[in-house]
Amino acid sequence: MTSNIRPFGLTVIHNPPETATVDIVLVHGLSGHPKDTWTSDTGTFWPADLLPHALGQSRARVLTYGYDASVQNFTDGNGSGGIHGVAETLVSSLAANRNLRGCSERPIIFICHSLGGIVVKKALIYSHSVSNKRVKHLRSVLVSTYGLIFLGTPHNVDDAGQWSMALQMLCEAILPQQLVQSSPQLIRTLSENNESIRDTNSLFADLWNKFHVCFFYETEGISLEGYKYVVVDERSAAPIIEGAERAGIAADHIHMCKFDDASATYWKFMAGILSRYCIEAPHSLHRLSKTSPMSRSLVCSTMSLSQDYYKNNIFCGMYNKT
Repeated sequence: MTSNIRPFGLTVIHNPPETATVDIVLVHGLSGHPKDTWTSDTGTFWPADLLPHALGQSRARVLTYGYDASVQNFTDGNGSGGIHGVAETLVSSLAANRNLRGCSERPIIFICHSLGGIVVKKALIYSHSVSNKRVKHLRSVLVSTYGLIFLGTPHNVDDAGQWSMALQMLCEAILPQQLVQSSPQLIRTLSENNESIRDTNSLFADLWNKFHVCFFYETEGISLEGYKYVVVDERSAAPIIEGAERAGIAADHIHMCKFDDASATYWKFMAGILSRYCIEAPHSLHRLSKTSPMSRSLVCSTMSLSQDYYKNNIFCGMYNKT
């Protein structure tokens, strides 16, 4: 099944033998890929190779989502081809996929790497904003979302200069160096038209307490020009939010979402969280399943949320001359 992963859209990479009770959806980040982002240097594609076994008796369907993850797409404002369009497509694709299978009310757990977290946050904002009865089915994505796991996603970015620097750092870490150096337009793009991305974090502030949340942050730097840089540091990747879990991973930004085998320390932590979410989610959403779809939407939209968290800027740390 994993050999047929499509570069764009949703691909189911694992179906449990019995009817699934939860959907796990993986969303990659900048210059990422629906399979390669989650595949270790030894070839382990953990969503298919490790996760089903780790979940034991939990009946989880696992999907990965692919999209145009170019730099231009992440800095293209609200255009239909930009990140807003990617987020809308994610919502529509999930709603259609689940409706066709008669599982629109099944709990969802998102796993997001880097700027894939921005895509998911924007998707949930979009799902939350739906009000016209003709598209009210799109609200099912927000209402059904139980857990959010972020790996190196920059949160609460208020300073445009720091945001541009962080995006440039990501490009230099992920893209071929010659491409970054030979494309002045690429660098200019990083500094322009990114208000939509930065504003996503502000708009999402009212939604945090609707979900179970776990933040992972990198503790090792990427080597660039003789220095090691932490691309998204703890203060940005793991803001202090009441009820959220936080943990560091001893890997750099690119490798923090890859696990070689089931004995890896940080894989055990990830597997433990996912196992717990898969067990708890169906029971947690059972109460809402007894109400009508519109009633569930109203319940979700009128929940009052705490603002008790710290807003932090991105910090791109530099340390240890190599």
